[in-house]
Amino acid sequence: MTTATTERTTADRVPAATLRDEVNRMMAVLEKGGVALVPLDVAYGIVAMREAGIRKIFDAKQRSYDKPSGMFASAPLSSEIHVMEPAKHAMVREMIAEEGMPFSVVAPFRADHPIMRGVDPFVLQSSSKAGTLDMLLDAGQFHDEIARQVLERGTAVFGSSANTSLTGSKYRLQDIDAPVRAAADISFDHGRSLYANPEGRSSTIIDFRDFTVVRKGVCFDRLSTAFMRRYKVELRLIPGKTAGL
Repeated sequence: MTTATTERTTADRVPAATLRDEVNRMMAVLEKGGVALVPLDVAYGIVAMREAGIRKIFDAKQRSYDKPSGMFASAPLSSEIHVMEPAKHAMVREMIAEEGMPFSVVAPFRADHPIMRGVDPFVLQSSSKAGTLDMLLDAGQFHDEIARQVLERGTAVFGSSANTSLTGSKYRLQDIDAPVRAAADISFDHGRSLYANPEGRSSTIIDFRDFTVVRKGVCFDRLSTAFMRRYKVELRLIPGKTAGL
């Protein structure tokens, strides 16, 4: 008789000291221009901090520079850096605290914020678009420790899904495409991403200027219901523009 084993997931609790140590090691690599593969609830991500690392990511993913990287962040960071009405900042805080779902916020940002002033010009150019910045929020414990250290250290981390561009997200470290894995100087394996799904979707990206949806993402249906229930706000899909993955 065999006993079934439960696969580890990114939601399985990791001691705070272990997370701090892992992210400390990751930050040391990124500060030198390196690249890291990181476990997120939405999908495995690939991140960097310096121009050399960001270029390496775009090359490995075969990603167009028309598609900016996102910043790994938190509600407090968004509140400091994103330029939005107080009611919208309150929405972000409440959705994370009370609904507990990952999503990305796109909004205008303060380029004069101390953290943003420290970003390499090329990195800022490739991580922003038309004066807006995409911030990924609430994407699991490893992500949240990155965001905590970003705020503590005053240095930004940027990245995207660890996959060849437009081929769907990867939910296990071993499933990441070989060229993308080869681009990483350090990687962390926390098992299967919590929101692994057959469609290959990652985080939902919402443009908070008008609540249009840049990418549906894995939690879109639940997020859409919550925004309508709480705020009577419709998350609007734009035919021909909203990306499925």
